[in-house]
Amino acid sequence: MNKYLDTSLSEVHESVDVTKKRVGWRRIFSFLGPAYLVSVGYMDPGNWATDLQGGSKFGYQLIWVLLMSNLMALLLQGLSARLGIVRGRDLAQANREAYPKLINFCLYILAEIAIAACDLAEVLGMAIGIQLLFGLPLAWGVGITVLDTFLLLYLQRLGMRKMEAFIITLVAIVAVCFFIEIIFAKPNLAEVGRGFIPTKLTGESLLIAIGIIGATVMPHNLYLHSALVQTRKIDRTEVGIKEAIKFNRIDTTIALNIAFFVNAAILILAATVFFKTGNAHIGEIKEAHQLLPSFLGSLAPILFAVALIAAGQSSTITGTLAGQIIMEGYLSLRINPILRRLITRLIAIVPALIVILIYGEENVTDLLTFSQVILSLQLGFAVIPLIHFVSNKTTMGKFAIKLPAKIAAWLIAIVLLYLNIQLLIEKAMPVFGGDVWWAKLLIILSAAFCLFLLLYIFLHPFINKDKNDLSIAIHPTSSYLKTLPIPNFNTIAVALDFSVNDEKLLAFALGQGKEDSFYLLIHIVESASAILHGKDSNDYETIKDKEQMDFYVNQLKERGFNAKGFIGYKNRNKEIVKLVIDNKADMLVIGAHGHTGIKDFIYGETVNAVRHELKIPVLIVNV
Repeated sequence: MNKYLDTSLSEVHESVDVTKKRVGWRRIFSFLGPAYLVSVGYMDPGNWATDLQGGSKFGYQLIWVLLMSNLMALLLQGLSARLGIVRGRDLAQANREAYPKLINFCLYILAEIAIAACDLAEVLGMAIGIQLLFGLPLAWGVGITVLDTFLLLYLQRLGMRKMEAFIITLVAIVAVCFFIEIIFAKPNLAEVGRGFIPTKLTGESLLIAIGIIGATVMPHNLYLHSALVQTRKIDRTEVGIKEAIKFNRIDTTIALNIAFFVNAAILILAATVFFKTGNAHIGEIKEAHQLLPSFLGSLAPILFAVALIAAGQSSTITGTLAGQIIMEGYLSLRINPILRRLITRLIAIVPALIVILIYGEENVTDLLTFSQVILSLQLGFAVIPLIHFVSNKTTMGKFAIKLPAKIAAWLIAIVLLYLNIQLLIEKAMPVFGGDVWWAKLLIILSAAFCLFLLLYIFLHPFINKDKNDLSIAIHPTSSYLKTLPIPNFNTIAVALDFSVNDEKLLAFALGQGKEDSFYLLIHIVESASAILHGKDSNDYETIKDKEQMDFYVNQLKERGFNAKGFIGYKNRNKEIVKLVIDNKADMLVIGAHGHTGIKDFIYGETVNAVRHELKIPVLIVNV
């Protein structure tokens, strides 16, 4: 099977070799990295909004909620890493193996919606940061975020370690900016310490606490972590797997605690600067930025905006990776990375631009909140299968989680589901107070569908405990090689460009044929006259191309080969395909120039366009 369909993040799969003998800190550092890419999802602009609200309205009271959500995240991300290390499967691939096709398709669609909602929050966060730092209109900032598509492609080409270094640098920028802000704010440490003591949550404090937890533990991070740990090439022995789990636990603990520090810093900053000064109404990022200078000086808003841009940029890169994992894992489909990125980004940009241009910039916060509600709705569809997979002794062996961890995981799942349902109800209730009947019906149908799907994925492993029915096989059933019929190519088409490459192409074509094979020589005239008049063209280039074709055909006939030449006009790709099909060729030989990227755009991309339209073997010769 194609490697792309069998491995997670195939471009960087096992690209970091940790089997080499290293000792001490060098050994640990070789494993560190994946959790830092995951951690940025815990400090994205969606988290900023809930942290600012919690600090400005309730002071330090909700710090313990941040701590609790961080502990939940530590356990769940640890389970995700364990799945990837032990089974060599990311969460999407594991779902694909375990559930029927229809259920998997539903899970895939929901996961894609979650990715789009997450990307929406990141787009808005970056756009707000750009506006705060440079004064550009918000719509311009949203448009600029398209450019990070190319940044991700560049980072992927540099390799996994350099991408990790870039993300860690952005995380460090966020952490340093808030460290400086906290020094400026001078919070009362004794009061901060009391914020770690759990208190009763009621009314608005409960709603904000739910928002903090909902914005912290996000579904795409569970898919992401299970794939990123597979970028390490480990020793697949019991000792090697144990070591990988241990070092990834260290990696996760450090990275998520940094994320906790950033979220706590935002909440503490809001509590010190706004709650303590009687500005409890501040709940939006832009409002906080505008008031910071009067409390902390002119440097504070600059640091705030820089940190926001860094958080948005780092989150959008990891969100794109999660989107790739989900598509490849659920569908065994790998598309061009730049196309994948542009699709995801446009899904986020279009609603953002519509809200900004029609309803104004003041409604952006509502859109940011809406994205977090969408994310919260998806969480159960990632958490429940994950717990099932890492609890399964058949597939995990002795690395299946023990009973205490299993109980803790299910308790966390129940709490998260309850809190997120509460959050959803709070946001949906205003709709039921209105007169829009179709909106009410849509909410009821969506809720019923989600409830059914949650029950199914929870009960499925118990109902199908003794069944081994994979919805999509990872490998075909192994069998002995018996008879291998050698194909006989009767008609071999050769796409020529009338250059020095033709000799090589003809040599490869002759090497595929038999004594009685027929050779179909094809050339497409692409002059302005040929494009306009087609076969009626009679310009200088068309005449010379016909002469060259006759020369090649006569040369082959003189050497005893059966050959005939065909000239095509207008569209190169379509004409090659048409001539091959019309003449019932068994094989096509075509040259590839080896250029990619911008050269493909300039010169055209013939090989891929042609081979996807044909059902016969295509021999691609590098020329």
